[in-house]
Amino acid sequence: MKTPHIYALIIGTEILNGRREDAHFVFLRDALAKHRHALKALFVIDDDPAFIEETIRFVAKDKDAVLFSFGGIGATPDDHTRLAAAKALRDGKLYEHPEAKRIIEERLGKEAYPYPIKMAQLPKGAKLLHNPINRMPAFYLDDRYFFMPGFPEMSHPMVTHILTHIIPDGKQTYRFTLTAACKENLFIELMQKVPEGVEVSSLPKITEAGFEATLSVSGHDKETLKRYFRQFTALLDKKAVDYRIEED
Repeated sequence: MKTPHIYALIIGTEILNGRREDAHFVFLRDALAKHRHALKALFVIDDDPAFIEETIRFVAKDKDAVLFSFGGIGATPDDHTRLAAAKALRDGKLYEHPEAKRIIEERLGKEAYPYPIKMAQLPKGAKLLHNPINRMPAFYLDDRYFFMPGFPEMSHPMVTHILTHIIPDGKQTYRFTLTAACKENLFIELMQKVPEGVEVSSLPKITEAGFEATLSVSGHDKETLKRYFRQFTALLDKKAVDYRIEED
């Protein structure tokens, strides 16, 4: 894997219909940033087993994908993620995981049966993620597909563990930003000339004073970024357009 393309999958009809508010996106975004990573995409979907499976399949088509999935790994009839992961990433079957079974039985005793013990049925080759709240384990596959509970109190410490111990930190990213008193069209010709490895974006805005455009140049090579950023400031100077450099 080169630079990981990180996807988030949040599963829960209750989020889409407003019964609960999502608590994962902002936490994951900020946790990734601390380790020099960023999200490529976010999916929020309902508890539809076929849809969950197809979403995982779609992510797995990216050879550099890393998936953080939240929700649907419990033992109730609306928990479909374990089997969906098995269908999308393995042979479509669930297998009893001896260590997961031991943990569940130790934690719950006779109350592990008949339902909680189902959480020990996992896709082939699954590894476990420790649950600091009730010890009911989550799981991951291939060191890149991570399936966690929907409860933030359980899953967020798992995210921290994954980013600290499993996924290496990303490269340092540098960013140079300016806001100019113009339409973003002014930047298009220069934007088209920016090479691969330099990310450039513009965000338009309408204020009481008129049009503004915030232009951002980012990437891993600081000197290259400075060179291309100076081309944009030179253009603004030539056109006598007011601008300000933003602090990142």
